[in-house]
Amino acid sequence: MLFNVHDEEMIEEAWEALEIELRVAPPEQWGATTRVSEDPEFGLPIRNLTVPVGREAVLSCQVDHLGKYKVGWLKASDQTILTLHTKVVTHNSRISVTHDSHRTWNLHIRQVKEADRGCYMCQINTSVMKKQIGCVDVHVPPDIVYDDTSADLSVQEGENATLSCKATGHPPPRITWKREDGDAILMRRGPRDIVKVDTYNGSMLHFWRLDRRQMGAFLCIASNDVPPAVSKRIILNVNFAPVIKVPNQLLGAPLGTDVHLECYVEAFPNTINYWIKNRGEMLLDGPKYTIKENRASYKVYMSLIIRGFGRSDIGTYNCVSTNSLGRAEGTLRLYEVKIYTGVPPGSTDYHLAIAGGLAEVPKGQSSRAKSAVLEDSPGGGGAAASTGAAPGAAAVPDAALLHALLLVLFLLVHSGR
Repeated sequence: MLFNVHDEEMIEEAWEALEIELRVAPPEQWGATTRVSEDPEFGLPIRNLTVPVGREAVLSCQVDHLGKYKVGWLKASDQTILTLHTKVVTHNSRISVTHDSHRTWNLHIRQVKEADRGCYMCQINTSVMKKQIGCVDVHVPPDIVYDDTSADLSVQEGENATLSCKATGHPPPRITWKREDGDAILMRRGPRDIVKVDTYNGSMLHFWRLDRRQMGAFLCIASNDVPPAVSKRIILNVNFAPVIKVPNQLLGAPLGTDVHLECYVEAFPNTINYWIKNRGEMLLDGPKYTIKENRASYKVYMSLIIRGFGRSDIGTYNCVSTNSLGRAEGTLRLYEVKIYTGVPPGSTDYHLAIAGGLAEVPKGQSSRAKSAVLEDSPGGGGAAASTGAAPGAAAVPDAALLHALLLVLFLLVHSGR
């Protein structure tokens, strides 16, 4: 049989391979069939994890046909070896490793910290290193950074102010502002335009040309969908001098009745409030005078009740309010209103006359004397005491009404001189 050169080369190569096999294998296995072992392979990709801080993270690495090879876990960022096969190499006591019949290798990180965020590498020590990577994202609830967040703030009315709020967390927190009392936040959009918003988003809350209505407690709320959300309470004070409003500056009342005087004060900081009579005597709470005060934010309601109104109580009363920025007062004048029943001769009509109002008589009766009489009034006009006229009473004719109005106007003019 003849062989060409190519066939001779193939035969020599086959003999050389056989000789190598005989030298490597023991004699008793020379006639046996040789099996080529499989290299290990990764079964599935490592699943990435998102874990809240403080919980446990478990990364799983599945290896098929591991055989004589070993599996190790490393921190991918700095190649720090954490575990080698079944042994823990790192000194971190929170790290451990488990396996499922040498197929699934689990890296356990207990009580996860923010520093554990990152990627981890599963390696097989084959001649050509095989590796797979899985990542851990650690979610951290928000936390207010107090050093970078506004404290309580006091600003003069008309000036500008900014409230700031900073927070840490992962993912980065959202900052929302709202008023503690639930009212809308007033935001200036121009010299005259003010808009109302229930909430405002952003780390900085700007106020331009502050108005007293913008005063109050604000909540800076930080949230990132990782419970719990946190908040800080910041009080914005707007300072301004007292302003007093008097709803009824002129009051008339019959003798023997109780008279109620009231004033409305707006001011901040808090005020000292009191009542004085005829520019001298300060009134004190007691049997004669009932003095009350209701405070809500920068508003104060002052109330004075004079018991058993007499002639000595006629005069001028002042509600006074003062704070560190100024002083204000409101003036009220109190006069007597005479109430009497007029019965003209030969008439059975009954007539009730009061100051500042119209006389009325029962319906269905004749009315020959239907005039309103205003007596003993130092200033006229003003708020008058009301009468308990019978229901359905007839009104005074237009001439009597005109006469009463002209008399009031005359007294007002002369009282202003």
